Amino acid sequence: MSPLEAVAPPLAARPRTARSGALMAMGAMSSVQLGLALSVPLFAQLGAVGTAGLRLAWAGVLVLLLIRPRPRDFAGRDLAACALLGLVTAGMVLLFMLSAARIPLGTASALEFLGPLAVSLFRPGGGRKRWAAAAALGVVLLTEPWHGGIDPAGLGFALGAAACWAGYILLTQRVGDRVTGLKGLAVSLPVAGAIATLVAAPSELARTTWPLLLVMLGVAALSTVLPFSLEFLALRHLTAGAFGTLMSLEPAIALLMGILVLGQIPGPAAAAGVVLVVIAGAGATRTGGREAQPVRSNEPGAPALCA
Repeated sequence: MSPLEAVAPPLAARPRTARSGALMAMGAMSSVQLGLALSVPLFAQLGAVGTAGLRLAWAGVLVLLLIRPRPRDFAGRDLAACALLGLVTAGMVLLFMLSAARIPLGTASALEFLGPLAVSLFRPGGGRKRWAAAAALGVVLLTEPWHGGIDPAGLGFALGAAACWAGYILLTQRVGDRVTGLKGLAVSLPVAGAIATLVAAPSELARTTWPLLLVMLGVAALSTVLPFSLEFLALRHLTAGAFGTLMSLEPAIALLMGILVLGQIPGPAAAAGVVLVVIAGAGATRTGGREAQPVRSNEPGAPALCA
């Protein structure tokens, strides 16, 4: 193999890379939605913020035990980026829960999607703008945000969650490219868990019982550790813009969960929305493959290789 071939993967491999990233993203979204469905009965006991806080706290403990990062695995800048990712992750989860408590869930989901949509729109490449526009229209039809009034606080929380989601996508890709394996996640999730616990405690977590702690352990593994790990890996195969567009499939997955678990049959507008987001996701997958990204050495003094 020539030196050029060793550095640049063949063009035929890039669609395969994009498909791998898309499958990981789909797995992440499915895991999140299943975990959310299992979390709903806990809201009455812990509250939305308490449930989110305990979920992130358990997730932080799990990744520390499973991955066990060491300080020498990170350069100073990378450690700071991981901590910032943890802050953004906590904000994304907590703000969305606060918005969903004040405005309809479909409206909150549509508003939160403005974050990854903005990532898709403002990245280079006109083709992705076409897919982002189709996904945006699909999300509007799917969630029907025109039903119900908008609470100003709920609107603000949803837009804050959207900003955090956009930052989460960009920071996850940066950390994933610069830190080997899932060690970046082993820093960001404990930071997110600590922040969420401080926000939720003591009022929300005072009602926690031992059975609830054990249930939340399983929920954390299913709805946080597994999907976040898959997203880290997916963003090594997809551009941030394509990933943001592909995440528009999450409302469609939520709708599918509603059909299978709750017997909620979508109307014509929701069905049309599903078709549009699936088309947008397929388009993003075909055009969103990334070239192989070099991951920098774990030695803090090694030169950084930016994506």
